Amino acid sequence: MIDLLILLAVAAIGLPFVAYPVLLAFHAVLAPARIAVGEIEPEVDLIIAAHDEEASIGQRIENALALDYPSERLSIWIASDGSRDRTVEIAEGFASRGVRVLDLPRGGKAAALAAAVEASGAEILAFSDANSCWRPDALRTLVRNFADSEVGGVAGDQRYVESDEEAIGERSYWSFDRLLKRWQSRAGNAISATGAIYAIRREHFEPPPPDATDDFMISTGVIAKGRRLVFEEAAVAFEPPAEARSGEFQRKVRIITRGLRGVGYRRALMNPARTGLYALELAVHKLLRRLVWLPLSLLVSITPFAWFAGAELRSVALAASFFVGLGALGLAWPGLCRFRVIAIVAYIVMVNAACARATLGVLRGDRIARWDSQRPSGAVAGPTR
Repeated sequence: MIDLLILLAVAAIGLPFVAYPVLLAFHAVLAPARIAVGEIEPEVDLIIAAHDEEASIGQRIENALALDYPSERLSIWIASDGSRDRTVEIAEGFASRGVRVLDLPRGGKAAALAAAVEASGAEILAFSDANSCWRPDALRTLVRNFADSEVGGVAGDQRYVESDEEAIGERSYWSFDRLLKRWQSRAGNAISATGAIYAIRREHFEPPPPDATDDFMISTGVIAKGRRLVFEEAAVAFEPPAEARSGEFQRKVRIITRGLRGVGYRRALMNPARTGLYALELAVHKLLRRLVWLPLSLLVSITPFAWFAGAELRSVALAASFFVGLGALGLAWPGLCRFRVIAIVAYIVMVNAACARATLGVLRGDRIARWDSQRPSGAVAGPTR
């Protein structure tokens, strides 16, 4: 019985992190879905939702105005979601340079984005965070994919600026996620976009529900409409990593809670008869990966009984316990995270703990419709080299 439990736990962990990436890579190489890119310049509305972002909004707008894209084809919209600081005042200071500002009552990011889309009118809608910094060619690189009529949305590449050792785990996670996005796109569709940088055709926009991740809901709406969502790795946005580990844990719980809600809203996309390979990818990437804490917890809990298992399986259970223990040490004593291995393991353990808390919260009926940002203080992020 112990042998069977260990085998099942290992299989549940290996499916999303080993078997799925390998199968995805083979599919991407053997049967790639091509994209007919072209140098086009459609009209674009760049929409940035902001709530109390006075520390970064000015530089974020300057960064948007400096994009390598014809100014007469680009409109920048700042949707202030009930900001109580100088966000609106600072943004309105750019009105003479064509920046449009919506001073909205507090209603949540989803409502702010929907209001901005309704007020705007361009063919292409681009979205970004208030603390992101786009490379000058990012928008041009994004929109060239819309030369392909099958492409309804384009996800850009979010990267973190250089930081101290506490960001090693998060940067490593995003490096792995970037690789998966590359293969997903070549296989047909990227799973979803990140809020730092993405764009869709206006005709595919649907107002996102307030209790789900807006970038997931908006970008997967493209796939729901039967069009492709592709990953453009050359379109880069930089963001700062979280400032403190405690704040990062709460942020992860919030994101995962809203992400699980989003998967619930998009459950029809997990029908293979409708979306083919994407159905499996969505189930594995957005659901099974967030439930890995279950088999991992099982391995740790049965370790005392693993002496009744075979030598190989006993080693697996002990290794899992050592892995979790090492991560817990890194979380308890952050100074240990100057060692790269410990930093990565601590980050993985923290994320799985956040997944456990979020999953149990969703089962209890928890909903997170809006929140106060806990971003690092200071200016907008920027590339360091």
